Amino acid sequence: MNSSGSASLLTPEFVERGYNNRAAVAEHPLWLAKYPELSAATRNRHAHKLDLRYGPGPLETIDLFLPDGYARGTFVFIHGGYWRALDKTDFHFVAGPLLAKGIAVAVANYDLCPAVSIARIVDECRRMMVWVAREGPKHGSSVDNVVVGGHSAGGHLAAMMFATDWDALGLARDPLVGGLTLSGVHDLKPLVLSSMNADLRLTNAEAARVSPVNHASLVPAPLLVAVGGAETSEFLRQSQLIWDAWPDNCRPAAGPLVVAGKHHFSVVVDLADPESELASATLALFS
Repeated sequence: MNSSGSASLLTPEFVERGYNNRAAVAEHPLWLAKYPELSAATRNRHAHKLDLRYGPGPLETIDLFLPDGYARGTFVFIHGGYWRALDKTDFHFVAGPLLAKGIAVAVANYDLCPAVSIARIVDECRRMMVWVAREGPKHGSSVDNVVVGGHSAGGHLAAMMFATDWDALGLARDPLVGGLTLSGVHDLKPLVLSSMNADLRLTNAEAARVSPVNHASLVPAPLLVAVGGAETSEFLRQSQLIWDAWPDNCRPAAGPLVVAGKHHFSVVVDLADPESELASATLALFS
């Protein structure tokens, strides 16, 4: 996987081809309809607490799913939607395989662009992780074995949690034992040229400031980098970028986990399949 070749080809047309996932996947409406169906089935099967508030913003809430008995860890999942769409309730389906292994699952919302900036969303997610560390155990989650993960824009946000000085935010120790960035965007500069930037409102300087690849990882935990094999060349490149930038963190050691045959909308559903390579690799992040 070459991480550099397409970076010099940035034009608005190239960016639209590389980053407009709905245009790239004709059947995306079927997958977007499947998410809430799978999530409703998860809510019917597992104990949960909805809309626990972690901050003052209108959407600063999480939904917490609890395993039977004591939670031996917590998986915090941050949804995608290019920081401007979708909702935590669409992604409850990620909880099933982890709950079966004694892992609590917190699925997070955050305020959306254009009402807020991406930088504000990063700060909200940091506030959410502090809440998980301080308040989560009161609701039945674990504070000792926490993994943060996300898909697409959520993958970007999960990576930014690694580029965080948790001591400066009042935590005595890093809150994470691992992370997952699935189909994440780690260099936001191309999005300045995208049609969606009407909502994102990124300048080149702001895109650089909120790009994980421009920061050092301040968390020593492993970060699983994964992407669908049928995604666009730009999403494959974005995964390689973070893997190259943070060699001490990123797993697998041989390069990003490329999930064969999966596109941007289908790859996240592998988290609901306990037999999938992605679900197994995510579970292995827990100590």
